[in-house]
Amino acid sequence: MASLLLFLLVSASLLPQLSSSESDSYISATISTKGLSFAKDLIISQAVDSFVPIRIPDIKKSVRIPLVGEVHMTVSNVTIKAVNVSASESTAAAGELGIVIVASGASAKLSLKWSYWYDSWFVTVSDEGIASVQVEGMELGLTVGMKNENGALKTFVSESGCYINDLDITMDGGASWFYQIFVDGFQDHIKASVESAITGKITEGAKKLDSLLHSLPKEVNLDNVAFMNVTFVNDPLFKNSAVEFNINGLFVSSERADLHDARKILAEDSVFLSDGSKMLWISLDQAVFNSASDVLFQAGMMHWVVNTVPEQFFLNTKTWRFLIPKLYKKYPNEDMALNISVTSSPLVKIGVGNIGATVNSDMLINVLDGNQTVPVACIAVEATVSGSVGVVGNKIVAKAELDDFSLALKWSNIGNFHMSLIRGAVLIFLKSICIPYLNSYLRHGIPLPIIHGFTLEDAYILMPNSRVIVGADVTYNRSIAAPQIRSFVYSLKY
Repeated sequence: MASLLLFLLVSASLLPQLSSSESDSYISATISTKGLSFAKDLIISQAVDSFVPIRIPDIKKSVRIPLVGEVHMTVSNVTIKAVNVSASESTAAAGELGIVIVASGASAKLSLKWSYWYDSWFVTVSDEGIASVQVEGMELGLTVGMKNENGALKTFVSESGCYINDLDITMDGGASWFYQIFVDGFQDHIKASVESAITGKITEGAKKLDSLLHSLPKEVNLDNVAFMNVTFVNDPLFKNSAVEFNINGLFVSSERADLHDARKILAEDSVFLSDGSKMLWISLDQAVFNSASDVLFQAGMMHWVVNTVPEQFFLNTKTWRFLIPKLYKKYPNEDMALNISVTSSPLVKIGVGNIGATVNSDMLINVLDGNQTVPVACIAVEATVSGSVGVVGNKIVAKAELDDFSLALKWSNIGNFHMSLIRGAVLIFLKSICIPYLNSYLRHGIPLPIIHGFTLEDAYILMPNSRVIVGADVTYNRSIAAPQIRSFVYSLKY
């Protein structure tokens, strides 16, 4: 039962433990009722065996029987060998105090050894044997609360219990008169012991889960130069039978942790996230994208030297002889190279149904004069792009298109020349070279905070003002799951 909670939490995969002084959140994730049901069915199909075997302490009892005297009875080696839980008769939902998990109509099988002895006329009479116990109509319940503790998720069991409606004892061996005495003497004890043992197992598993949450990855990496800060912000919210988590979500580098100005995700922003048609909803503020842009810019990754293009004649002064005559006159029929350097962090803007960015860069024109690279002019380029976003695997990917651009001559060693004369050539360069190059990076995408082993499926995207909202179902593949998750269920046995 406690391992079920694990899958409920990692469905959202927001499992950080970084300390943070930031109080704002820029990513919100909601596990809907559908998502909780998926997690419940997953754990029932794959991890219910982690409950067993469970050993129960020996039980001893003495009873006085007419004509026999005092009979001393012992039940030992009591072991719960199997627990069966029906997915159709179990539920998982968010309550006021946490995630409420209830399994009805569960059953269990036990094995045990029995023995008795009594004194009769200077003779000790004894016997022993084995018995099996079938438990039916078992009710299991667990409420797990969650709170933010220094940016990490702290879990605790607020309520747990197990109730057995009926059990049937089948004895192998023993005198017939002893059967009813044994049942009358031990039935209630066995019920109480099984209820206590399973409740203890639930509590033990919940403690292991809390420890597991602190061992999972602390960040989501981006190109080895940045990571997403997945520190929890505020306590999880339990509402409308769903669970909502808020995390910081901004990208930072080890050298620079400045954050963009952005707004906190408010309760009224969660209107889309309460839709139960998808298992999981993740809302990302545009500040997440801008923080990634800023970190990559600061890391010097927005610089590009263009010296080879499909139409290589484009990078020869002869091609430019009518556009920039002085260039061709000074450097006739020489190869060229263009140094493209973004001069400020591109600013991403998300509007209703659209996403775009403004990119400011310097285009340095170099002439390859023999063994020398000679800078001849620098042009400031301000380009606005728009595009579409989608989900591939567990990443948000994008494709950009050029909307407009402007040119300004910053300096020149070949005299002034009009920007209007080269605008057409620059347009071709931007559309045929720069935009495809940009899209080759955008296809790599920004990772969503999803733990390995869980994959988004049938995802679609909504874009209200300043946010991207991803709605998706979730699938689980144990073969690629994070090692901590694979070992968690196994660890419950020991």
